[in-house]
Amino acid sequence: MRQLLSALAIAFVALAALPAHAQDAAAGAKKIAMCIGCHGIPEYRASFPEVYRVPKISGQNAGYIVAALQAYAKGDRKHPTMRGIAGSLTEQDMKDIGAFYEQQGKGEPAPATVAAAPEAIAAKLQACTACHGANFSKTLDGNHPKLAGQHADFLYVALRSYQAEGKATWGRGNAIMQGQIKELKPAELKQIAAYLASLPGELKTVPQSATR
Repeated sequence: MRQLLSALAIAFVALAALPAHAQDAAAGAKKIAMCIGCHGIPEYRASFPEVYRVPKISGQNAGYIVAALQAYAKGDRKHPTMRGIAGSLTEQDMKDIGAFYEQQGKGEPAPATVAAAPEAIAAKLQACTACHGANFSKTLDGNHPKLAGQHADFLYVALRSYQAEGKATWGRGNAIMQGQIKELKPAELKQIAAYLASLPGELKTVPQSATR
């Protein structure tokens, strides 16, 4: 009996030591049917909570895509459509999809330096570089989003969502982001979004057929 228990313990330790299944971009390419109807169409616009272009996600950090999908699945990010999609995915699906979109956008890296922000928002953006990078494309780590070149209207809606409180179907629950923009006015958010959108970046929308 003791030998059996020892053998089981050794087997358990060996299994625990095995690495988790790695993200697989090729597998992710087969799992994006629910994504391409919006994110595979250039300039595609969503209408909730207002009209805006859906974000460019090709070239985005894989870790951030996974984190965003997890947040939608848990309800930390409130968006009925995205929650339904994210809730249907396994953790492995999310990793594979993230790897696919990060790889799909590979190309020339964003320049290390960018044009200075307008004086009115320069100080407000200074804290953002700690996570999103001085060029807003080379992030602190893969769990933070690249912002340079993203659609301004999407960025504005995303920023406003951190200010939304008590709404059942809209809002984002991130204490750091909420603290950063809590006191900012809509005009300031629009200025920030416009500046970030004007920067050269690695994000893009790659047209994809819905019949793939």
